[in-house]
Amino acid sequence: QELSGFRYNQTTNSTEYKTLEESHESVMKQYSFVILFATILTLSKAFAFFTFAIKASRNIHNLMLKKILNAAMIFFDTHLSGNILNRFSRDLGILDEKMHYTVYEVSTALLTLIATLMVVSSVNLFFLIPSSIYVLILLVARRLYMPTGRSIRRLEGATRSPVIGHLNSTLEGLTTIRANQAQDVLTREFDSYQDLYNSVSYMSLATTRAFGFYLDAFSSFYIAIIILTFLFVKTETLAGQVGLAVTQSFSLTGLLQGLVRYWAELENQMTSAERVLEYSKVESEEKSGNILSNWPNNGKIVYTDVSLRYDTTSKRILKDVSFTILPKQKIGVVGRTGAGKTSIISTLFRMYEYKGSICVDDVDVNSVAVELLRSKISIIPQDPVLFSGTIRSNLDPNNEHPDKELWEALEEVEMKKLVGSLNSRISEGGSNFSIGQRQLLCLARAIIRNNVILILDEATANVDPQTDSLIQRIIKRKFSDCTVIAIAHRLHTIMDSDKVLVMDSGVAVEYDHPKVLLEKKGMFYNMVREAGLL
Repeated sequence: QELSGFRYNQTTNSTEYKTLEESHESVMKQYSFVILFATILTLSKAFAFFTFAIKASRNIHNLMLKKILNAAMIFFDTHLSGNILNRFSRDLGILDEKMHYTVYEVSTALLTLIATLMVVSSVNLFFLIPSSIYVLILLVARRLYMPTGRSIRRLEGATRSPVIGHLNSTLEGLTTIRANQAQDVLTREFDSYQDLYNSVSYMSLATTRAFGFYLDAFSSFYIAIIILTFLFVKTETLAGQVGLAVTQSFSLTGLLQGLVRYWAELENQMTSAERVLEYSKVESEEKSGNILSNWPNNGKIVYTDVSLRYDTTSKRILKDVSFTILPKQKIGVVGRTGAGKTSIISTLFRMYEYKGSICVDDVDVNSVAVELLRSKISIIPQDPVLFSGTIRSNLDPNNEHPDKELWEALEEVEMKKLVGSLNSRISEGGSNFSIGQRQLLCLARAIIRNNVILILDEATANVDPQTDSLIQRIIKRKFSDCTVIAIAHRLHTIMDSDKVLVMDSGVAVEYDHPKVLLEKKGMFYNMVREAGLL
């Protein structure tokens, strides 16, 4: 564009003074060459840039996803699901859909600005003075606007996370909300989050429009100065040079406005890049360790002075817990809410870093690879987890067992007739099965894995008495040769355990056979009496 303008200036001046030596055909060839060269250069630049941008977006997404999938459990305890979804939706969306375009426009505007100033300076050096002042004014305006723009953009991202988090939580608990007639309460709460986000979003839009208005005002004043200069200052400037200066002042005005606007928008979008890069630096869970064959084969578990705190500022969740579980023993873990029952299991799975020692078959679990450790311990959680897919992929995700074993496990949990086929589809979260049926499928999964250690984390707390009785019978029959740790919600389910571990405020206060603990009339005795089992 600048080359064609410069060539147009020469042609106009030559024509005006009858000194045009080039034929019409020669001029057309030169213009055609300039246009063709500019087209090829523009297409090549755009293709190279956007190819690089696509690869960069893909790498950033994959890096952030990898970091999140491999993050330690403490990360998910300290970061709301709405914040995580916001990073992958809004922030990553800005990088994918807007930021690469903004960077492209900024780079194009900078190169065009340099070329324009070179053309203008070759025609009229006086033109550089108002242009420099105009550029200085725009830079000052940008500097005044950017702190406010960045702060509002950060605030916009922060107020959007509660909206997403509330919506996600509402969808997950829709049944409970309807059962308790809490629709109006949740609606008002959502409206308050949405109103706050809308107000910040409007503020962001208003500040951007105001910034653009002031840029237009400065630009109009700049154009007026250029035109008035040629009207009132007598110079020997040729008509072509006047036309070039005026046209370039108009193009330079739009160019500088666009450059400042896109630059400001780029710095605002860098807030999203900053938030994405923050998640790409999340500390990954330590997964290294020894790969042991035929481990564990007995199921002996020894806790020695185990202490746990989620971070350096929080109080200890477990306080010097020590106990021993012999092979094939059935242990019940009881305690009031917040006593540390689930934390016992979390440390066994190495979900959190802890102090002390946990040994399984005389091997410290910290020396074992995390993947091996967790694959050798079966767990049936309070909230059964099923993934979208088939019955087969949920029972045996790694395809390590023949169909015969899968059918035998389904028959053991009395789910064979219900599922019909191993290729039967499972909806998201197992929503096409009841809670009890999902729990039985999780039990079938544990039967198939055939590990020597089984964890029951209040497995029957949310099921009906019939399913509870069925699960208890299956566990006694199929896991008689396994070490079983059962976190109990219903005390009657652990009364026939070999030992009971009583937790209170992170301390193991009692550990013995249920009858012995009842005779001591301590904390376990009081809990049993309150439950009406005495």
